Amino acid sequence: MTPPPGWYRDPSGPHLERWWDGTSWTEHRRAPEPTGYGPAPGQAPGQGPVHHQAPPGRAATLPLSTGPGPGAGPGPGAGAGPGGGRGKALALTAAAAVLVAAIVTGVFVLGQDDGGSPRAQTPPVTATATDPSPVNDPPSPSPTASEPSADDPAVVEDQLNGITFPLPDGWVLPKHVAQDDVMMTTDGTYDCPADGSVCRHGLVLSRTVTATAETSPKVLARQDIEDAADDAYDQDLIGNKPFGGIESHEEVASGPVAVAGRAGYYVRWRVRTAEGPGGYVQSMVFPSTVGTESPILVRYVFDAGEDGPPPADMDRITKGIRPVGDADTGGGVGSGIGPTD
Repeated sequence: MTPPPGWYRDPSGPHLERWWDGTSWTEHRRAPEPTGYGPAPGQAPGQGPVHHQAPPGRAATLPLSTGPGPGAGPGPGAGAGPGGGRGKALALTAAAAVLVAAIVTGVFVLGQDDGGSPRAQTPPVTATATDPSPVNDPPSPSPTASEPSADDPAVVEDQLNGITFPLPDGWVLPKHVAQDDVMMTTDGTYDCPADGSVCRHGLVLSRTVTATAETSPKVLARQDIEDAADDAYDQDLIGNKPFGGIESHEEVASGPVAVAGRAGYYVRWRVRTAEGPGGYVQSMVFPSTVGTESPILVRYVFDAGEDGPPPADMDRITKGIRPVGDADTGGGVGSGIGPTD
């Protein structure tokens, strides 16, 4: 709610008053009128105080009155002394003006400075094009985060490694996941087939390889695939076996891959478990596009069976990985290195 039209302390010159038209500041300024019963600048002694002086081109605001209508009071000159009815009427008028202004604006406050004279604290107002340099503007409202339109695919950003992942239909940002490097999971959970804990049909995680000086994507991917299978389908972080353990595995795909414009390598296993349909795991490694270009490891874990995501989605997600801020440089299994159409 903005203050009503009237004279207020000028934000750009506190020694002056400036006209607020209810929407923005105008260019009309004046010296402040004294508070109390004395005459205002340019006002003859004995005249009533003018509480709202209209700027040029505006109709003047009528002074407030708490007494009866015209003709009901004493005639001219009656009670003109300081203790007479005229003085009381002026005091009531000034008090009513201050009270109404405080109630209407909710922010106009009268106080006392160190010398005991009244002072006014002016509330901040919203800047407009007609007010190029206000000093008491209120904070601008926080911008609302823009949501992707129907034409723009949703993405998940890995700020540490400087890449983004596309978020396919049926996938969501991680919720209630113990691992902090999980980028996305399939929507919803189910009871694991063996020990009754909670499982998800798919997840994708991303981490920087720091435990070894090895930098070859092929070597790192082949070293990681067994750990990826064990972490997903053998034993969880607290020692449970959600699927009763791994019974066998087989390599179903491997080879060079372009990821975010960098040459990488991937290995994919089909894992069979003691209980449940098992699943697919993939370890993929490629150099980072930021910093020291440390190797980035991306793991895919997809349940097999009709409830799990199709393994082809691993390739679709891989092809959609981009460097942060680069919408063109992608890749994919078997593709060349560099921008894609």
